[in-house]
Amino acid sequence: MTLAPLLSVPLRLSGYFDSIAALLRNLMHQPKKLYAGITGTLFLLAPVLNLGSVRILNEFMEEIKLPSTMSAKSYLVGFSTSVMWSPYFASVSLVLHYLNISFEEYILYGIGLSILSLVVGNILFAVWERRNPLSEKLTPNAPIDKEHSRQMIKLVLFVVILKSACLVVEKFTHWSMIVIVCLMSILVPLGYGVVSKDWKRMAAPLVDFRDRTVPMLNNEIMLFMSAGMLAFAIKGTSAANGVSTFLGHLADRSFILFALAVMLIVLSITYMGIHQIAAVGALAMQLNPAEIGISNIGLALLLLLTWSISTALSPFSGLNLMVSRFAGISGVQTGLRANGLHLSIIALIGIAIISYIG
Repeated sequence: MTLAPLLSVPLRLSGYFDSIAALLRNLMHQPKKLYAGITGTLFLLAPVLNLGSVRILNEFMEEIKLPSTMSAKSYLVGFSTSVMWSPYFASVSLVLHYLNISFEEYILYGIGLSILSLVVGNILFAVWERRNPLSEKLTPNAPIDKEHSRQMIKLVLFVVILKSACLVVEKFTHWSMIVIVCLMSILVPLGYGVVSKDWKRMAAPLVDFRDRTVPMLNNEIMLFMSAGMLAFAIKGTSAANGVSTFLGHLADRSFILFALAVMLIVLSITYMGIHQIAAVGALAMQLNPAEIGISNIGLALLLLLTWSISTALSPFSGLNLMVSRFAGISGVQTGLRANGLHLSIIALIGIAIISYIG
């Protein structure tokens, strides 16, 4: 959480963000393609930059003045996919750590479900836009040039290489993905500085990271630490044992009932303002996959799908709070009204896939 924002330094100095802005401006007059561009960009950037990707993208979108519903749909759909597969997210690193699963084993399942969520979101938006035409509200701009196209290709390669490096290091060292992510967050900006020899330009964003970004994370760091402590405190209590016994009985009867119960429990807890790390973390530590008849991969995928859905729906989550502020509507409207159908469909599809593989 603290070190990953360093990765934005080489991205910003290399001009990738300018190319993204040019691409999105080029799609202003085509709502469906613009929506695909926003969600695709977040799918690419969010796994590396976390919530910073939404903030950066909104800066590009301010001049376009998107309708509130379109902002709520595109930001939540694009970002929530990363919660299910990116090792730079606490969700993936912690759940895989608790269930003793390597990122190499999990990555294809996580990214597959994320891509499916992205496709479903774009299909649903196309249907919604047909009923609520936006073409008249969006105006065209100049086409993107070849240099920006090359920059976008380089950005895709950068993300692929970054993720591949994490897999290679994990395979040969067997280190925790949390350690690998921290090292990558430090080494990539340093490597960029050595190769570009542009330390003068790097000085300003690094000072800004030290003086502004890190202090701003104080509340989030305390939130994660206290939520994690709560999860450990809950583990083994009579209440936690009762919940795991109840879920075990449901699993014996029907996996679908078990999966729906897990989702409802986490959604109820997060809707009260308790962070996902406490609810999902407690379940990950408390549930034994062998006892409930599910593989470790299946349980991890279910918990991360639940984390992703609750992140989008809960009006207290950082993502929902940020997007509702940008869109100018309430957290309930941002989550339930704008994205309820999409999240419901992904939940049902996800449960079906997990019941098959798990």
